[in-house]
Amino acid sequence: MRITAEISLYPLRDDYIPAVQSFIHVLRDQPGIEIRVNQMSTQLTGELRDVSRAVERTLEKSFESDGPQALVAKYLNADLPLDEPPDLGT
Repeated sequence: MRITAEISLYPLRDDYIPAVQSFIHVLRDQPGIEIRVNQMSTQLTGELRDVSRAVERTLEKSFESDGPQALVAKYLNADLPLDEPPDLGT
């Protein structure tokens, strides 16, 4: 099953940008997923197992190296096209 996920990492420290950058770099190296990054969050698409494994591997590495942090995630059981703007019906 292909899914779309949206995740946001919140390192619990003043110097948070390096931890977020490191998280995104590690995530981009994970196989089987498509990634889009913007100022507010990161969107992923792929097979459920690939997205879940990628998030788990990346989060484990981040937790081990970058101190306290929170990850907020939304999973949708639909494969949304990340390159297209949404149709708002207007």
